[in-house]
Amino acid sequence: MKAMPAVRTAADALLTSMLAMPDAISNQGSGGRRPAPRFATRLRGGTASTRSARTIVPAPRSINRPSRMDTLAAVNPIILIPARMASTRLPGKPLAGIGGRPMILHVLDRAREAGIGPVAVAAAEPEIMAAVQAAGGTAVLVEADLPSGTDRVKLALDALDPAGRHDVVVNLQGDLPTLPPDFLRAVLAPLADPGVDIASLVAPIESAEEAGAPSVVKCACAFPEGAEVAPALYFSRVAVPSGEGPLWHHIGLYAFRRAALERFVALPASPLETRERLEQLRALEAGMRIAVARVAHAPFGVDTPADLERARAALARGSRA
Repeated sequence: MKAMPAVRTAADALLTSMLAMPDAISNQGSGGRRPAPRFATRLRGGTASTRSARTIVPAPRSINRPSRMDTLAAVNPIILIPARMASTRLPGKPLAGIGGRPMILHVLDRAREAGIGPVAVAAAEPEIMAAVQAAGGTAVLVEADLPSGTDRVKLALDALDPAGRHDVVVNLQGDLPTLPPDFLRAVLAPLADPGVDIASLVAPIESAEEAGAPSVVKCACAFPEGAEVAPALYFSRVAVPSGEGPLWHHIGLYAFRRAALERFVALPASPLETRERLEQLRALEAGMRIAVARVAHAPFGVDTPADLERARAALARGSRA
């Protein structure tokens, strides 16, 4: 659907200023409302930290192309953080206080610290947008009644970057306040292979309890000695693959090529996605390629009051993950 001129003007102005200045920038004023069946947007002034140049990502060792260590992949990422107040186990968690600040602002900090591109929040409610803007951040209001955070990211991207300047979209969950910023750089590594549509992360599973927990998503992948990136062949809530060898904990951080994101959200839910309750299986069933980079450990997400206390203690110590 064609945007109203006021919204497009606001979006273009925001992206132009984000791309033109290497340091934090400030925008004043507000834009209009973008008419769409499932999407409401308000573009307000904010601050975004970015680099004007494209991010240069060293190509990792891959099981498909071991010689690609000497190549470079130039990408122009934007980080989008979907956030909503509705949570069954921890209602209102984006605004839950950690060290006197809402959790969403800690996630925003981690994204900015990565230094890979501009950052914005795709907010499902006005109070989230207000908290981000009050702290000098950029936020887009999207309708709360959407199927997933990925849908929020896509609609926020359409509003912020209608000209398509950003070719990679990093989807960062809004409940990861202790995420090491290095992980946001690591997730770009699989995109050094031009055949990869979606990149993500895995970490080694360290206990039988972790392997058996349905809340821990496992990735079926294999890393030959020295390789840092591998194709993701399947995802499940049970321990896969069977037999001797390491198991890998999937981390729900994604870097989409823009065309892959557009294709993904247009696809219907797939049979295995519905069965496992894992939306990344939709991409695999559609023939899209997902590759994962490995990191040393899995960060924890804030889903319960106990998780929130753990995050408060970790950030009070100044620790990550």
